[in-house]
Amino acid sequence: MKLNEKLATIQTKFKSKKSRFNSFGKYNFRSAEDILEATKPYLLELGVSVTINETLISSTDFPILESKATITDGTDAIHATSVVGVDLAQKGMQMPQKFGSASSYGKKYALGNLFLIDDTADSDAVNTHGTSKPKLEGAALTKAKAFLKAGGSLEAIKGKYEIPAELLKTL
Repeated sequence: MKLNEKLATIQTKFKSKKSRFNSFGKYNFRSAEDILEATKPYLLELGVSVTINETLISSTDFPILESKATITDGTDAIHATSVVGVDLAQKGMQMPQKFGSASSYGKKYALGNLFLIDDTADSDAVNTHGTSKPKLEGAALTKAKAFLKAGGSLEAIKGKYEIPAELLKTL
């Protein structure tokens, strides 16, 4: 089996729970460690290994870290990267914490890119900060119907609006 097929196997079977909770933002999330833990059953089974390397690509007033996640079978390798800035002005953190926080974030997103973790894996994408989706009604409903008639997807509308079950049946 070729490396890209092995990676596709992991990408399609991958499951990692959001086992961590951010008490400030009130949302669950998964960390880079959680993602790596979820991949372990596949490593020996498929004869691959996963590594993450980090490089400081800019050390100006706003340092930038590049995280590169790599899957390899010992012969071939596939990489995915993410780039994050280190906020040196972040209050309440010591310098090692500022870099560690950016490092953790970069690793998580590099792994997410490699394993095609959808954006619902991103706590920021599902964190509504105390708000919820608006209801699909009035002018928004008219626009949504026109969008569907023009070939738009119902899933896109569901992602943006709360749709009552009865209305969903008519769309």
